[in-house]
Order: sequence, then C-alpha cells, then structure tokens
Amino acid sequence: MEYREETKNCQNCKQDFTIDPDDFGFYEKIKIPPPTFCPLCRAQRRFSFRNERKLFRVKDAFTDKDIFSLFPEKSNRKVVTQEEWNGDSWDAMEYGRDIDFSKPFLEQILELEKEIPIYNLNSKFMVNSPYSGNATGLKNCYLCFNSNFLENCMYGNGVDHSKDCIDNSHINHSEKCYECFWMQNCYQCYFTLLSADSRNLWFCRDCIGCNDCFGSINLRKSSYCIFNKQYTKENYQKEIEKMCLYTTSGIKEAQGKARTFWKTQPLKCIQGIKNLNSTGSYVTNCKNVNDSFLIRESENMRYCQYMQVPKNRDCYDTSIWGLNMELSYETNICGENSYNLRFCQNCWPACRDSEYCMNLFSSSDCFGCVSLKKKQYCILNKQYTKEEYKELVEKIKKHMNETPYIDSQGLVYKYGEFFPIEFSPFGYNNTIAMQHFPLTKDEAVKRGYQWIEVPRGEYAITKKASELPDSINDVNDDILKEVIECENCKNAYRILENELTFLRNEKLPLPNLCHDCRYERRINDRLGIKLYERPCMCSGDKDNTGIYKNTIKHFHGDEPCEEKFKTSYNPNSKEIVYCEKCYQQEVY
Repeated sequence: MEYREETKNCQNCKQDFTIDPDDFGFYEKIKIPPPTFCPLCRAQRRFSFRNERKLFRVKDAFTDKDIFSLFPEKSNRKVVTQEEWNGDSWDAMEYGRDIDFSKPFLEQILELEKEIPIYNLNSKFMVNSPYSGNATGLKNCYLCFNSNFLENCMYGNGVDHSKDCIDNSHINHSEKCYECFWMQNCYQCYFTLLSADSRNLWFCRDCIGCNDCFGSINLRKSSYCIFNKQYTKENYQKEIEKMCLYTTSGIKEAQGKARTFWKTQPLKCIQGIKNLNSTGSYVTNCKNVNDSFLIRESENMRYCQYMQVPKNRDCYDTSIWGLNMELSYETNICGENSYNLRFCQNCWPACRDSEYCMNLFSSSDCFGCVSLKKKQYCILNKQYTKEEYKELVEKIKKHMNETPYIDSQGLVYKYGEFFPIEFSPFGYNNTIAMQHFPLTKDEAVKRGYQWIEVPRGEYAITKKASELPDSINDVNDDILKEVIECENCKNAYRILENELTFLRNEKLPLPNLCHDCRYERRINDRLGIKLYERPCMCSGDKDNTGIYKNTIKHFHGDEPCEEKFKTSYNPNSKEIVYCEKCYQQEVY
C-alpha cells in the first residue's frame, strides 16, 4: 500500500505536525491508528510517568514501616518493597474484574492500578546501594539513578558499566570520571562533555582518542593540548600546575576560559558518533534512528528518547531503558527482551504482545492489566481463554473509540493514545517532563497535573559553601562532620567519606553545590529534544559570523555551504554549527 504525507493538528499544543509515509507504514505494521498528539507532546506525556531520582519516605502498605520510595505519599498508591512485591504472599490476579462497558476503559485501568501494590524502587541485583533506584547491578553506590552495573559510584544519572565515578550523567564504560556528560570508554576525565576513548581530559568537549588535554574541542588522537594548541609533555604539565586545579578558584577560572574558547569553534549538527542515516541529539552507534534523543546502538527507531541500554530496533515513541526492545510503540520504562508492546508503562522483562499495561512482569497477551507476573490472556487482571481474549480485545478497542476517556482539559483519548498525564502518580515537577517541558506550579495545576514538593530535612547548618577551604590540600577529616549550606539553593548537604577519598585521590576541590544543584548544572549542558531545520553556517573560508576561520578549503570551495540539516541547536543561539561534511573537514 502506498502512503502519502499528511499534516495533522495536535489536539494538545494545537501545532501542526507531519506524518510521513514511513510513519504510516509502521502504524499499519503494528495495526494502530495514527496519533492525534504531535511527537513532542507524546514525549511529554510519557516523561510525566518517570520520576528518575527523587526519593520520598512513605509507609509500606504491607508492614506500615517507613521505606524510601520513588512514589510519594500523595500519589495514593499502595507502595511496598520490591522484595515484598516479588514475594508469594499476594497475587495481583485477586484484583481482577470484569470490563464495564458503561465507562471509559482507561478510567478502569487507573482504578485498578490504584488498588494494586507497587514496588518502591525499580531496581535489581543491588549490593550495598540502598539509596539508588531505577537501576540494575549496583555495588557500593550512593544516589545513582537510571544506571546499570556500577561499582563505587555516587550521584550518578544514566551511568552504565562504570567504576569509581562521581557526579556524572549519561556516561558508560568509564572510570574515575567527575562532572562529565555523554562519555564513553574514558578514564580520569573531569568537567568534560561528549568525548570517547580518552583519558586525563580537563574541560574538553568532543574529543576522541585523546589524552592529557585541557580546554580543547574537536580533537582526534591528540595529546598535551591546551585550547587546541600543541605543547610538549613537560610544558603541558607546567601549564596545568599553574592553573591550580586542586582549588575551587582554579576550577572556576579554568571552566570560564574553556567555555569561552569552545564558543569560538564549530560544533557538529548532530551530537553523536558512528551513525548512519540518523538525526537527533546524543545518538551514537546507530542506524536509521531519527528525531531521537540519548540513544545508543539501535536501529530503525524514531521519536525515541533515553534508550541508552542497547540494543533496540524497530520502535517508535519508546522512552527510557531498552535492552533488546523490539517492535514497540508509545512505551515508557519497558525493555529487557520485550517485544510488540503498545501503550505500556514499566513492563519488563520479556513482556510480549501486550497493550495498556502497567508494571507487568514476564507476561504476554495482556490488555489493561497491572502488576501481573508470568500471565497470559488477561484483561483487567482477569483470566480468559485465548479465544475469549482475542474477541474481547477487539470489542474493547471499539469501546475505547466510542466511549473515549476525556481528561480535565477536554483532550480525547481513544484507542491509540498513551495514558493521560493526569494519570501519573508523580508530581509533574519531580519528573523528567519538567526538564524538557518546564511549567510553573500554577500552569501544571491548571492542567490537572500533580505538583508535589520533596520534603527537606531540618538540619542545623554548620558551614556555608563560601567558608569551605579553597584547596583540597587544606581539607581535613573534620569536614565529614559539617552540614554545609549549598551556594545555590541554600539547602543542606554533606561530604561523605567515600566522596572525600575520591576528591583527595583525584586532587579535586570540595563542591560548593549540593548534589541536586550539581545535577541540574550538568544537564543544563544537554540540548533539548526539539529539532530545528537550519543551514550549515560555513560560508566558505570561515563561518558566517566571522568568528572561526576554516583550517582547510572545504568541498564547497569559496561559496557558502548549501547543506541543511536537523539539529537541536536553536537557530537563535550563538553556537557555530556546521553540517557533518564541513565539521569532519575541520576536526583535527
């Protein structure tokens, strides 16, 4: 069947969006109607169901004991420990019910979900890492989230297969890194972005196969460079010593100089490496992955985000996790060998052929089910035969179209749309939706979204961040007893023993921000998920602002480059953005 491109108007943001022939082909392949929300509004909706790193103290629904949970008390969910949830003392099938064709089916799923226990922290194979969540295989870790297979790490987000790392976001296979973002196979790198296969980098950006460099950008297989200028090993070390990077003042000065220098150099339109026919930001080792964000080692994907655990393929609109996810659409926190999931939330491992399910475990052929384990042919947690199941599913889909759920804003949810944001158990302000689609409290409440503040402990501040020693050499063990006031948010934080040992070993000064503010500062370096159509800024022998002069003659000669591309760099921003061809001719 031949499809034509169509323009539709998003029922949420009221902006036009395009559905092209490839999109229609995918929708037909998995037998779903085309969406009525645009790609960004679909992402916002899924993101609102992801509290990545905010912990709350709640009462265990089984024991009434205090436990830490990603679900706040105001979520009105029955929270238990993961061990209790996985135990044999209860059975989610006991909550099964008949379908009520007199009211919207999505409403019935929400009612069911609120009655069934949910586990507090989405984690497994954890060793001595009680304050981490959304994680797998952590050992001796503290406040690490959205991470897998770590050892001796702290304050990490999106960190995988790494060791002895503190305060990093979206790095993998790395060791002894600090305050880095989107790194791969790196060792002893500090305050560095978008780099791979490197060691001992300070304040570098987009460097590959490099070692012992400072403040540099766009280097390949280089050593002993400062602001892209070559030094001998001896002179490099002398210059680094002058910078006093073991002091807070030295770090601040160095960071300012490095970022000023970065602005004078061209950036690649797509932030990623080793891709084929792919667009988006932070897309690496991918083929045919388009309009996506934070994706590694995947193929044939579109409108996907945070799929950092490889390998995934043939998916549209899937967010978070992955690990051999295939042929799925509009899912959130699903993966680990799951296949053909649609409109599902937190379903893993090896879940298959299911729709509108939540918290499913090793189940298949389920529709509108919650917290089932190793079940098949169930609807609203009630068992059916295979024949009964198939007949009822078609009847429910028709019912969803004839009696759709309508949210507090008047948005219509027929079959083919993910759960409404107002179904989310989290405060909008505590989800990753807030990072990409920020709202004020008044705006969120007006739209019917929850807004839940994280309780702050009452601590007696004993020292302000401004009173901390400038040099790590002047810090003694008494700092472990201090309650420090964050320089930014004024909340209390402490320096822990493992953290102090790391900072001393790596000769780094004490942080003057709490871990939450450090996290926010790091992710501010990220581009957004929105893409813009724009032309290459190379105008011949230099960029069109006149700031950067090309090092060699490009393929387009003295004429401006005519390449156009999709990029997350806003056309109104001041970065120098080159197309892939011009950029490759300029990298060292």
